[in-house]
Amino acid sequence: MNHTDSNRWRTIDIVVASVIAVAFGVIFWAWGLVWSATEGAFAFFPPAQTLLYGVWLMPAVLGGLVIRKPGAALYCETVAAVLSALLGSQWAGTVIPQGMIQGLGAELAFAAFRYRSFRLPTALLAGAFTGVSAALFDFFVWNAEYDLTGYRLPYALITVISATIIAGAGGWALTRALATTGALDRFPAARTRTPI
Repeated sequence: MNHTDSNRWRTIDIVVASVIAVAFGVIFWAWGLVWSATEGAFAFFPPAQTLLYGVWLMPAVLGGLVIRKPGAALYCETVAAVLSALLGSQWAGTVIPQGMIQGLGAELAFAAFRYRSFRLPTALLAGAFTGVSAALFDFFVWNAEYDLTGYRLPYALITVISATIIAGAGGWALTRALATTGALDRFPAARTRTPI
């Protein structure tokens, strides 16, 4: 089987990617409530709230690590964002283009390795890239009126750190955990049961 064939999506790829996206769409909606509830806790330095940001970026990394096909990161993040908007996200439909841009960030990291590397460094890079894309979106869309050095730059930096740790390392750890349950036996990710 050549590499082009291995990049073709199977029905099970679509089903599992959709399950990941739907699960995270619900998590996104709930995480929006957590975000609102914790605003006061970060009043001392509002950009620090983006320590929580990485949860919103997990399906991009997880989808890429599990499905291992072009478009998986973008698909999972975008569908999760669409669902969170339909569930009544306080940010409404703006989360849809935001999700697409975040998914593209992770997609670029997997594409940089031609969808052939799914080790921890690749997952961390995918987390960092989706964090950068999220930070850029917020920099120009949500935070445009805020002070550059006191708010926007720290917000962007902490977003990338959160994304690298939570979405990157967290997505990699979650993929390994799912592999040990046998849930991914129809995927190459099942091989992550062995040390890598």
